[in-house]
Amino acid sequence: MVYIVYMGDKPKEEVSTSPLQLNMLEKVISSNDIVPAESLLHSYKRSFNGFAAKLTKEEADKISGMKGVVSVFQSRKLKLHTTKSWDFIGFPQQVKRTKLESDVIIGVIDTGIWPESASFDDKGLGPPPAKWKGTCQASSNFTCNNKIIGAKYYKADKQFSETDIQSPRDSDGHGTHTASTAAGGIVNKASELGFGFGTARGGVPSARIAVYKVSWSDGIHDADILAAYDDLIADGVDIVSASIGPSLPEDYFTDGLAIGSFHAMRKGILTSTAAGNEGPNPATLSGFAPWLLSVAASTINRKFLTKVRLGNNKIFGGIHINPFDLKNKTFPLIYGLDAPNSEDKVRGAYSRFCRRDSLDKNLVKGKIVYCDSNVIGQGPFLAGAAGFIGRGRVFGDPSFILPLPGTYLNYNEASEVYKYLATSSKPIATIYRSEEVTDTQSPYISSFSSRGPNPITPNLLKPDIAAPGYLILAAWSPMAPITELGVKGLGYNIESGTSMACPHATAAAAYVKSFHPTWSPAAIRSSLITTAKPMSSKINPEAEFAYGAGLINPVKAPYPGLVYDADELDYVKFLCGEGYSNDEILQSITGNEKLKCSKGSSRSATDLNYPSFALSTLPSQPITHVFHRTVTNVGSANSKYKAKVVAPKGINVIVSPSVLSFTSIGQKLSFSVELKGKIDGIIASASLVWDDGTFQVRSPIVVYVAP
Repeated sequence: MVYIVYMGDKPKEEVSTSPLQLNMLEKVISSNDIVPAESLLHSYKRSFNGFAAKLTKEEADKISGMKGVVSVFQSRKLKLHTTKSWDFIGFPQQVKRTKLESDVIIGVIDTGIWPESASFDDKGLGPPPAKWKGTCQASSNFTCNNKIIGAKYYKADKQFSETDIQSPRDSDGHGTHTASTAAGGIVNKASELGFGFGTARGGVPSARIAVYKVSWSDGIHDADILAAYDDLIADGVDIVSASIGPSLPEDYFTDGLAIGSFHAMRKGILTSTAAGNEGPNPATLSGFAPWLLSVAASTINRKFLTKVRLGNNKIFGGIHINPFDLKNKTFPLIYGLDAPNSEDKVRGAYSRFCRRDSLDKNLVKGKIVYCDSNVIGQGPFLAGAAGFIGRGRVFGDPSFILPLPGTYLNYNEASEVYKYLATSSKPIATIYRSEEVTDTQSPYISSFSSRGPNPITPNLLKPDIAAPGYLILAAWSPMAPITELGVKGLGYNIESGTSMACPHATAAAAYVKSFHPTWSPAAIRSSLITTAKPMSSKINPEAEFAYGAGLINPVKAPYPGLVYDADELDYVKFLCGEGYSNDEILQSITGNEKLKCSKGSSRSATDLNYPSFALSTLPSQPITHVFHRTVTNVGSANSKYKAKVVAPKGINVIVSPSVLSFTSIGQKLSFSVELKGKIDGIIASASLVWDDGTFQVRSPIVVYVAP
């Protein structure tokens, strides 16, 4: 059988790994008929350390006990298929594309990039577009190419730690992951230790990447974000991907991302940003400005099931990615509460959570620890445990790759483990290597994805849309650990977060841009919102505050029929209506000395020409409100759109006029939407669809009781 021997990071010293690997094989291959060198099929040495070899099960078991071996697992024969997220949302590799895709430049504000990754190979790409004015901070350890056409790094305080690389090179992995998700090339047979095996690709594989590194070991600073925007606007970037955001938003102009993206919008550049990972609590969004595209994280139809079998032969399935195969070997099972670290005077009330340094190494060594928390293995691993079972999983929780065998059970299943542990005189258990299974309930919004309503402007719906952000396989920096305990050396990694959702939306926006290079940021955002696939509030009761207009649908996005457009003046009127009435400040922001806020020039949030409708109200208060909107025809020259409304009981939605008749492309027509009634509960969802028989232009409508 073919086995993979994974040994983590490549040696720091410049040594040849092949002789060491051959030496390992010589120690276990006993047959005189087999030459160890012929058994060695492949040596992994460029990005990580390990090898593939033909071995018997007994020989593989021997190697798994050798020093320096992280894991040994059989190389299974798998069906070649995509790494899922793009195909899952109906965006296949063979989708219709334009030649202009290679002229689209995506600016990635993140942790940098790993330029040697196969995802950033520039084969088949010509020189950068003529509009590109940026530069590459090249050095002895970093160069650009025709895929990565520019790269810069920013750190205003010049304070670097030992782990920081003073170049655009990525030592964290995050920026490499997001960049390859948006615009990475096609890479076959990609996986993380065999998980997620398939073809890794970005949404717009011909687009160019410009890197703006602002994230370091001590975090991200507004000064650096703004420096990046200052450059990228002048450099010629078309779309910005910013999987970053403030944890405590205050207002629109005390936030570097909101400020930078506002100025980018003025120059025709749309910023796609992550909604945040503070869910499922309400009003936890970080990307909330109306000129941003705010993206929530949805699941795809992949999940990893990690089973635990108890000594009574009961089997329970949890999450987290366990790359280890215990080969059915059982280990004693111990409760973390019964193994407090007495040396550090830890009490059982704390050790039951299995935090770092809370467990007694002598008591847990060689045992599987039951933990009353959602730990991902640090405490048990450092204490020398054989594995762990975590408790507390809720629907939509993310999975992480583990440094030791482990699983994470929901409360009911974990309670069964606890009962067995408490009643058995010699409790034992084993944990199986994770297996990939189909999540038939997808798509739904992950529990971590930040929810609305908008914390600054309650009557502006955020997030805008949802995109895949759960268990996403993409390129990775081999310098970056795939676990919190330092396992390094992999070129691809599975990650979850709204940071992973953001580049999916970025790519969809770039895809629209390649068909419509003159469209404004608002028009592109509108096309993504109105073509999104509706999602179900049965799974996510927060409804539009979880998923916005729904799941992104890139194939339809270039053909929205109608768009809700807006320009700088529209946003200035919005700001006036939001209380930003200091004329000098607005003049400074816009560079327009004639601009002044007045009663006639102000516009409430409900009248900003946005492709969604949101209204906050008080409990039991009757609702009467009118929204005003204008749509631009980008579909058929001669077309007649009829308004179709879906509304819950108690809410009456009146659209006037109910028919829009267009006679030319680019023609604009206005309408109003009046809401009357009273909501039953804390949130009521409705929708308006303009339908001409060819295009269906859908806008969500949300009425809610403000928290």
